[in-house]
Amino acid sequence: MSGEALASAASDETIDTATVERMAKEMAQAMDAGGLQLAVVVGGGNIWRGTTGESSGMDRATSDYMGMLGTVINALALQDALEQQDQPTRVLTALSMAEVAEPYIRRRAIRHLEKGRIVIFAAGMGNPFFTTDTTAVLRAAEIGADVVLKGTDVDGVYSADPKKDSKAQRYERLTHQEAIARNLKVMDTTAFALARENRMPIIVFSIREQGAIAAVLRGKGRFTVVSE
Repeated sequence: MSGEALASAASDETIDTATVERMAKEMAQAMDAGGLQLAVVVGGGNIWRGTTGESSGMDRATSDYMGMLGTVINALALQDALEQQDQPTRVLTALSMAEVAEPYIRRRAIRHLEKGRIVIFAAGMGNPFFTTDTTAVLRAAEIGADVVLKGTDVDGVYSADPKKDSKAQRYERLTHQEAIARNLKVMDTTAFALARENRMPIIVFSIREQGAIAAVLRGKGRFTVVSE
C-alpha cells in the first residue's frame, strides 16, 4: 500500500488513526478466517517522496533515504494498530535500526509468516531510485508469495485517470506486457517487468472502500488482475 493510504481522504492528517484502524481490522479479520499468510509493503508518500526533494534541488539519493525513513514511521503505526486487534506482527526494515524493527532477512521473514504473523516490510529495498511498487514485487518474489495486491485510490486499472477522464476504460484483465506497452501508471515499469519475469500476478483494487482489503484477500470484490 502507498503511504497516502494511511492518510485521511477528508483531512490533512499525515497518518489518520481511524483509517489505519480500519485497515488493521480488515487484515486481522482475514487472518482470523485462516489459511492465509500476509506480508505488507508500505510506502512513505504521506510523509515524504524522493521526487519531492529532487524537484526542489535536493540530492535524489538523500531525498529517497528520507522517504525510506517515512515508510518505517508508517510501518510502526500499522503494526500498533494490528497488535491492538490481537494480531501478532513483525516489522522488518531494509535499513538498520535495531531499536525499533528487525533487519530484513529473507528466511526470518518466511519464518514469521509460517508462525501466523503479519510481516510489514519497511524502508523499501534499502536503495535509492526504487519505488514501493518495485519493492513489493521483489519482496513477494523473495518470500514465494502467490500474488501481489496493489491498493490504490481506484477500483482497478484504467486506460486513463478515471477522476479526470470520464471515458477512461476499466480493464478486468491485462498481461504484464500490455500494462508496460500501454504505459499504464498504476505501477511503474520496473515493477511490471519484474513481475513478468517472475510470473507474479498482481491484483489492483481500491483500498479506500470499506471492506475492500478483506474482500480482495478472499478473492472477492471489484479489481483488475495483471498476469501472464
